[in-house]
Amino acid sequence: MAAVTIIGGHGKVALRASRLLADAGHDVTSWVRNPDHVPDVEATGATAAVHDAESMSTEQMARALAGADVVVWSAGAGGGSPERTRAVDHEAAVRSMDAAATLADPLYVMVSYFGAGSDHGVPQDNPFFAYAEAKAAADEHLRGSDLRWVVLGPSTLTDEPGTGQVDVDAEESGEVTRDDVAAVIAHVVEHPELAGRTIRFNNGDTPIAEALDSLV
Repeated sequence: MAAVTIIGGHGKVALRASRLLADAGHDVTSWVRNPDHVPDVEATGATAAVHDAESMSTEQMARALAGADVVVWSAGAGGGSPERTRAVDHEAAVRSMDAAATLADPLYVMVSYFGAGSDHGVPQDNPFFAYAEAKAAADEHLRGSDLRWVVLGPSTLTDEPGTGQVDVDAEESGEVTRDDVAAVIAHVVEHPELAGRTIRFNNGDTPIAEALDSLV
């Protein structure tokens, strides 16, 4: 079983993923910024750690990540100013990657979004532009690192019950349930042979394990 650290542990996807991972026997530590969120995290079977990734240095992150086999970035500024979006979704994410690089060959799983990339196509006057730019830069830094990495690109998230099925060959973004995104994260954690891949997905007709195993 792996020691897994989830950064952004109180997010809706992260809480689902931590429960799946803890139920599978993994040692899960979830970072939360707000101490009030500790009970929600610990109800999933994970250990909560109060850390503010936005303000932590690379060295502080490295100390907090010590012993992790897998790092999952599921944090985000959640909108707001472009400056804070850049500070969290790009700069803090990059520091976490650099911190993870001090570990003993960890797997780093980035939760991104379906259309992320330098060709994201979001107009500059769109409120989503700052996020699109930040994610593109963070994902590119990860791909250029020496880490074993997986970039996950789920499409528009819904709170419908999970289907257990995805489409990893889709060329256009559709929808995917948060339950199924969490299940994809859990599968990737247990299948490090997926490292080096960017996996964009919608809900579909193929069981998650079968769909992901087809990429290896």
